[in-house]
Amino acid sequence: MRVLVFALTVALAVPEFAAGKTYVYKYEGRILGGLPQEGLGMAGIKVSCKALIRAEAQNTYLLKLADPKIYEYAGICPKDQFTPASKLTAALNAQLATPIRFEYANGAVGKVFAPARVSATVLNLHRGILNILQLNLKNTQNVYEMQETGAHGVCKTHYIISEDAKTRQIAVTKSKDLTNCYKRVVKDVGLAYAEKCAECQQRLQSLTGTATYSYRLKPGDAGAQVSEATAEELHQFSLFNTMTGAAQMRANQTLTLVEVQGTPIAPASGDYAARGSLKYEFGAETLQTPIQLLKITNAQAQTAEVLQHLAANNVDMVHEDAPLKYLQLVQLLRAATFENIEAIWNQHKTKPLHRRWILDAAPLVGTPAALRFIKEKFQADEFSTSEFTRALLLGLHLATADPEAIQQAASLAFSPKTRAMPALREVMMLGYGSMVAKYCAEVPTCSADHLKPVHDNAAEAIAKGEISEISLALKVLGNAGHPASLKPIMKLLPGFGSAAAAMPTRVHVDAILALRNIAKKEPKLVQPVALQLFMDKNLHPEARMVACIVLFETKPSAALMSTIAGAIEKEPSKEVASFAYSYIKSLTRSTAPDLMNVAAAANVAVRILSPRLDRQSYFSSTAYHLDLYVSPIMTGAAGTAFIINDAATIVPRAVVAKARAYLAGAAADVVEIGVRTEGLQEALRGTPAADENADRFAKIKHTLKALMNWKAIPASEPLGSVYIKAFGQEIAFANIDKTYIDNAIEQAAKPRARELLKEAVKALQTGIAFQYAKPVLVAEVRRILPTTVGVPIELGVYSAAVAAAAVNAKAAITPPFPENPETSILDQLRKTDFQVQAEARTSVTMQNFAVIGVNTALIQAAVMARGKFHAVAPVKVAARADFARRSFKVEILPAANPDHVAAASFETVAVARNIEDQPAERVASLAPAAPSDAQTWIPASIQKSLCGADPYFHIKGCIDVSSRNAGFKGYNPLYYIVGQHSARISVGRGDTAAFERLEIEAHIGPQAAQKLVKQINSAETGTQEESIILLKLRKYLEAGLKNSNSSASSSSRSSNSSASRSSVSHFQAKLLGDSIAPAFAIIARAVRGDRKQGYQLAAYLDKPNSRAQFVLSSTANDEKWNLCADGVLPSRHKASTFSARVGWGSECQDSSATIKAETGLHESNPAVRFELDWDKAPRLVTLAAMNAIRICEYLPTQTAAHLAGIAVNRAENKANSIGIIIALPTKRSADVIVKAPRVKNSFFLKLYIM
Repeated sequence: MRVLVFALTVALAVPEFAAGKTYVYKYEGRILGGLPQEGLGMAGIKVSCKALIRAEAQNTYLLKLADPKIYEYAGICPKDQFTPASKLTAALNAQLATPIRFEYANGAVGKVFAPARVSATVLNLHRGILNILQLNLKNTQNVYEMQETGAHGVCKTHYIISEDAKTRQIAVTKSKDLTNCYKRVVKDVGLAYAEKCAECQQRLQSLTGTATYSYRLKPGDAGAQVSEATAEELHQFSLFNTMTGAAQMRANQTLTLVEVQGTPIAPASGDYAARGSLKYEFGAETLQTPIQLLKITNAQAQTAEVLQHLAANNVDMVHEDAPLKYLQLVQLLRAATFENIEAIWNQHKTKPLHRRWILDAAPLVGTPAALRFIKEKFQADEFSTSEFTRALLLGLHLATADPEAIQQAASLAFSPKTRAMPALREVMMLGYGSMVAKYCAEVPTCSADHLKPVHDNAAEAIAKGEISEISLALKVLGNAGHPASLKPIMKLLPGFGSAAAAMPTRVHVDAILALRNIAKKEPKLVQPVALQLFMDKNLHPEARMVACIVLFETKPSAALMSTIAGAIEKEPSKEVASFAYSYIKSLTRSTAPDLMNVAAAANVAVRILSPRLDRQSYFSSTAYHLDLYVSPIMTGAAGTAFIINDAATIVPRAVVAKARAYLAGAAADVVEIGVRTEGLQEALRGTPAADENADRFAKIKHTLKALMNWKAIPASEPLGSVYIKAFGQEIAFANIDKTYIDNAIEQAAKPRARELLKEAVKALQTGIAFQYAKPVLVAEVRRILPTTVGVPIELGVYSAAVAAAAVNAKAAITPPFPENPETSILDQLRKTDFQVQAEARTSVTMQNFAVIGVNTALIQAAVMARGKFHAVAPVKVAARADFARRSFKVEILPAANPDHVAAASFETVAVARNIEDQPAERVASLAPAAPSDAQTWIPASIQKSLCGADPYFHIKGCIDVSSRNAGFKGYNPLYYIVGQHSARISVGRGDTAAFERLEIEAHIGPQAAQKLVKQINSAETGTQEESIILLKLRKYLEAGLKNSNSSASSSSRSSNSSASRSSVSHFQAKLLGDSIAPAFAIIARAVRGDRKQGYQLAAYLDKPNSRAQFVLSSTANDEKWNLCADGVLPSRHKASTFSARVGWGSECQDSSATIKAETGLHESNPAVRFELDWDKAPRLVTLAAMNAIRICEYLPTQTAAHLAGIAVNRAENKANSIGIIIALPTKRSADVIVKAPRVKNSFFLKLYIM
């Protein structure tokens, strides 16, 4: 009976508003953001009003807001209070007071209607109130789950219904998991090419959201009244994961019934238009960045003002706020119409500085108007080719993808003018495919009609047999990654389409690679296709290996992996087997979450495969995969490389390298570079380089010879190709053929190139002044989410930089160039004395912002971390090149230094501002002043200044550090980050004799001896045996080695020792400087007011005796530090050995070492031995070696060596010697033996080099 009564009560508790009555509620909604700890800075807004609801017709109601007030907050919570935004409230009062109409039946809100004058931002505030009234009550259950529509989308909602026996009121509690929503309302910017890594967030999450609602319902005859309702919504975000501390945005709502009146609500005059449903409606949020609030009244005039500021203040040195101004320019252009942008262009296009700033900003705007501007100015020939290429490359990839933008990109890519420029057309076509991919990422149900022009173009190219057009179409379809493109691609796959038989292997490879992005979306569609291609033994091995790459990107199951392993066991192609096996084995070590199941399946497959596959040649086709993922911080990186070889030649057919990154639950293929040499492979097949019976060294020799004779290679096929991808999208590629090389050589040899050099030299003589500034938007990543209050919150990362350079240079040439020289400009330069003086000042400023908070076009309230870096590097240089005398000199002179050569700052603040109170804003630091009794690991406040001076150059440098943090609030690492931190570096001259210049001279030929500052002879250097490096080079005599026996090894060593002693005696005679002039000399020294100091390097060459000598010494007379090097090429008929002796320090006697390498036999096998002996090593090296030995004593080196396949044997090794022996017992294996000093073991490793 109790259950029946409760069910009846719930049935009567469906919220209803009786006809003829006006229900008056007191409403308050607020949002606060910051760190969860009290006593830190926070930012937020609050809206309060009376909400009046009255039935207008059956299931149709009016909602009117009375006495609305808006507040803003930026301060220390809970000490500070909300501040009224009176001007903003007054400006919006007319919109806020306009009644809206909504449908309401059985507790569910339907369509929403409002006059056109009510903006989307204000209407969303109404939706925030209506969202509370959304109640889907069941009269048969008191605990249940359902998918419920709300402001955030269709989300999983949990209901609990209970009855208060005393008051007879119904209590309802519902909670929503905002991370588990179907058709979630969210807007992402800069994340189109990022892949959601669901596996990365199974245990930890970087962004979480929940909402909880509580209701008190009073049952009545016709329904129930909502007497009280509260809502609390919480969003947490951390770059790593929310368990380690996170920033929060907390929204609260209260709705309390005050009274029921009979006063009617009059609807607004004018038509009510349908404005959607309860779901949040995005307005101008994407056009407004949260780092600055702009009141745009005249976009054209405001843009011109900012443009003038950027052009005027970034000439000689970049302005410290240039990146922020650059972002402001981009934001203004986003709000501008096409006519505005065109007017700005027409006004400034003839001004070089203004023109560059417009062209640097326009591609980043991303609006259809900006894309149209780029398109029309290109067609009107107002852009140069380089300007248009730069603008287009960024514009297509950064433009907001929608049907209008896609249509513009298509018309540009297929226009007749574009077809006449093949390289430019390729870039546009690839960007067109990327734009379709971006649009389909936001609209999964996107139509395949957007790719119809490409499908038609591919069909036409197949009919005509145009290979280059087919490959281009496949690359475009690969970028788009639309599942509907699978059928056109399959027409070009062997075994699937009839057209494939007439296509070369490179088209098959392009078609297979075009499946990669489709495989990420629909792996089950691509998997059987890739498997069939891999299993087809009639296909070219390269195509099968590429199919293997695609197959593994579909993340095969354990069963499929076992099938692949079984096929590898029976695989006749050694290259295919090696590639697939190496890929599977490398995946077994993967720790990336998205490859977790693949790694487990790969471990099973490896156990199935034969161990013989582990002994494949290092020159066989191979796949490498290495990754590292740190789960607690949800961050990782991965690298993959594919080397596809052909057994016929030494040159790989293809080499691909890819880098992948994981961060905050997302993953992306950051960059990929691929090189293919398919045409070169075919060209080498008809030469001795393709002789399969030749050994590896012979193949290398024949290949190099064939490449030197490249002019004989046929011009019909491309020699190779290269491509580059960014974030999974191919952005550029190039096909290299004989014609391409011929054209490049022809262009370099044209008179125009020589004329350009001549003009450059003349300009230097006249004097040049050059200024250039380059802005870069490094990052703009945003996620905009609705809240239950009806205002959006944004998580954003912005990074922009501006670099500037100012250069002044002037040259003097003696004798001057004739007006009409009979010889080339290079020949003239060889006869001149060329002097140039140049002064340059380079500077860079970078500003970074990380934001979480409310962002609308009317009001902003956010917690922000902002960092700034500014650096200036002045340089002054004087250079002289006397080509006739072969004498060169460079002087680096002191330049005027700014107050600080580098400065960096970082601060975390809470900011609140609104459009009506500009430019005023409320700013509060997140870290308040620490109490006097605070105890922290790191001091809450630091002020330090460290200075030092160079004792010789008398240059003084200082570092000023300032820091204030909130570490006293707890041990969370975030508390030590928030606050204000800064560092500045200053460099200046000291108080005494200052540094004047740094000189670097180089002299070649007879002038070198005269320019030496300090002469070095035999009397100065002492004992020659300890001051020179003995270098003996021996050619490896293959024939003699084959005829040798085991006794020949000791005989060879004896011969080598004898030869070494004779060489030492020969070098002890004298230094070459005693008898011959140096071949060249290099002198580097610093000059100050009272003295000069530096070093000189002299090189001597004794050609009759095939001997060379180098002497490095200090130019100071009282400095005896030297480095001496001596080398000789011994007779070809002597033993094959290499020996070097090193000595350095005071007169080259402080430390010395001997390096030996000799060939011979080891256990009757050809071998080479390397040995390093020393009698006295530098103390630093000695200490490092001793510590390394001690560490090894505590490590399980023998166990580790055994696991790595290294045999450890007992041996008595020398204390001051390292020895390595490499023997070749067979043509396909090598034995490596290592002996280390003071270690009683030798290490043996066998390598297979088939």
